[in-house]
Amino acid sequence: MPNPSTEPPKIEVKDLEFFYDAQRVLHGVSMGIFPRRVTALIGPSGCGKSTFLRTLNRMNDTVPGARPVGSVRLDGVEIYDPAVDVVELRRRVGMVFQRPQVFPKSIFENVAYALRVGGLRDRAEVARRVEEALRRAALWDEVKDRLDVSATALSGGQQQRLCIARALAVDPDVLLLDEPASALDPIATAKIEELIGDLRETLTIVIVTHSMQQAARVSQTTAFFYMGSLVEVGETTALFTRPREKQTEDYVTGRFG
Repeated sequence: MPNPSTEPPKIEVKDLEFFYDAQRVLHGVSMGIFPRRVTALIGPSGCGKSTFLRTLNRMNDTVPGARPVGSVRLDGVEIYDPAVDVVELRRRVGMVFQRPQVFPKSIFENVAYALRVGGLRDRAEVARRVEEALRRAALWDEVKDRLDVSATALSGGQQQRLCIARALAVDPDVLLLDEPASALDPIATAKIEELIGDLRETLTIVIVTHSMQQAARVSQTTAFFYMGSLVEVGETTALFTRPREKQTEDYVTGRFG
C-alpha cells in the first residue's frame, strides 16, 4: 500500500467484497488511495475495475441486488454507514463516466445545474462558480463567448471536459474517472490527460483505464485487478517495470488480457 507521504489515505478500503445478487464480483479488496495523487485501476475487461470505482461513492446503490461487504472509509468515516448522506458523499466524491453525459441545455446551465441542485440560488455566485469550474476544466477560453449555446454542439472532448467542470463546480475532494478518454481522439485524449495532471495538485483522482500507456502517463499509483481480485498495487513505475506478481508481469507485458 504505497504511502508517499506521512498523510493517511484519503480513502481506505478494507476486505471489500461486492455482490450482484448471489454473484460475487469483488473478492476481499484492501488498498489505500492517497491524497493529491492519481491512482489508476487497470486489468482486463470484466475484472471488477469499474465496480470497484463505483463503490467509492456508492454509485452501485442504484443497481438492484447490489450489496457491499467490508469497509470503505473517506477521511476515516465509513461511507456505507446508514447515517451517511449519499447526496453529500457524491458531492465530495464526484464521478465522470466513459461517454460524456451532457444535458440538452446550454453550456452554462450544464455546470450551473450541479450548483442549483445543491441549493445555491444567488445568480452572481452561480456565475462565478461556473466560470471557476470551466477554468479548472481548461474549457473557459474555448466557450466563454458562447455559454448560452447548447452543450450538444461541443466536440466530444469538450463535452467530456464540461462533465468534469460540472463535477468540479461543487468542489469535490475526490474525482472518479471511468475511462474518461476511451471515446475520444488522440488530441482530445491528450487534453484530458493534461487536465488530470493539473487537477491532482488539489484533488485525489482515481481513474479506470484500459490503456496501460495512459496509466503510465497520468498516474503515480497503479492497481492491477484480475477476476475481481486486487492482484497488486504500488508505485506506477515500479509496477510496470518491476512487478512483484507473475500475473501482473504477464498482463503488463501483453501475455494476456
